[in-house]
Amino acid sequence: MYLWSLATLLLASCAPKAERPTESGLLRSDFQTKVDGKKTDLYVLRNKQNMEVCVTNFGGRIVSVMVPDKTGQMRDVVLGFDSIQDYLHIPSDFGASIGRYANRIDHGKFTLDSTTYQLPINNYGHCLHGGPKGFQYQVYDATQPNPQEVVLTYLSKDGEQGFPGNLQCKVTMKLTDDNAIDISYEATTDKPTVVNMTNHSYFNLDGDAASNAEHLLMVDADTYTPVDSTFMTTGAIESVEGTPMDFRTPIPVGKSIDDFDFTQIRYGNGYDHNWILNTKGDDTKVCASLESPKTGIHLDVYTNEPGIQAYSGNFLDGTVTGKKGIVYQKRAAVCLETQKFPDTPNKPEWPSATLRPGETYHSHCVFKFSVVD
Repeated sequence: MYLWSLATLLLASCAPKAERPTESGLLRSDFQTKVDGKKTDLYVLRNKQNMEVCVTNFGGRIVSVMVPDKTGQMRDVVLGFDSIQDYLHIPSDFGASIGRYANRIDHGKFTLDSTTYQLPINNYGHCLHGGPKGFQYQVYDATQPNPQEVVLTYLSKDGEQGFPGNLQCKVTMKLTDDNAIDISYEATTDKPTVVNMTNHSYFNLDGDAASNAEHLLMVDADTYTPVDSTFMTTGAIESVEGTPMDFRTPIPVGKSIDDFDFTQIRYGNGYDHNWILNTKGDDTKVCASLESPKTGIHLDVYTNEPGIQAYSGNFLDGTVTGKKGIVYQKRAAVCLETQKFPDTPNKPEWPSATLRPGETYHSHCVFKFSVVD
């Protein structure tokens, strides 16, 4: 009996321990595979407030963000998938570090220093988010120097998706102790090129990926860049005054989102536009905010960029099932993408996205969470 009990104990001690899930219910093993010969993984950031952010190096994606609501309950406030296989097989921009050029370039064509470059066409006749094999579908090299930081690097080779120059990129994500996700982008090139990186997290501050209609949105912008029926900026700059584009004070996202009598709402199928920020590159000032009256979770955005794309999830259609089996219906989230203006390479009067050898591209974005009563 003694020998049998001893053997049982030895076997139990040798048995592999069950993998402990993250606060958001993810398993690291579900994110470990190889893509184009490079290993993918899940990196977990935690701060002193018990906030948790999970990041995969596939596309430099934020997979989950756990923050407390007004009752202290932890809620996952971004859309995403439970495993790397879903990210590989279901096209999406969920949480991605977008590049080489976020947003659209007209007909995928631009001229730089008298040379014309043709990019892939993947969205209504234009190049969107760097093309069909943009950074969101590449594997970044990743290191985690401490429990609250992950550093992602990627070499985009000369000619990749038609862009010129070997572009060495770095994305640093830090989870601060005041519940902010601080994201810095850096890049250098060996040939003149264009760069515009952003994060494409889909935020639903209710934590249940239901409608965003009651979310209160604020964008500190007096003007925006209107688009045509193909979502391409026209080159015009128009005032938000007296239009559904006016979010200078917080209003519900759903208030005018179906006002298709307003051309820009009809063209965008809701909101999918670039606002010209009044903060003018001052990343100490709040440029936009989002708030859930239901949970009390409040998000402030800071950036050194001149613009922000507010996208209301108009093309989610109930065909995608995300984390915890939640079906993502139309307008289940809001994206707040800090950026250069869309199609800047073809509109020289707008803030330049050109990067030359010897220069360093730097973009900064902060997503800071808090709670209101």
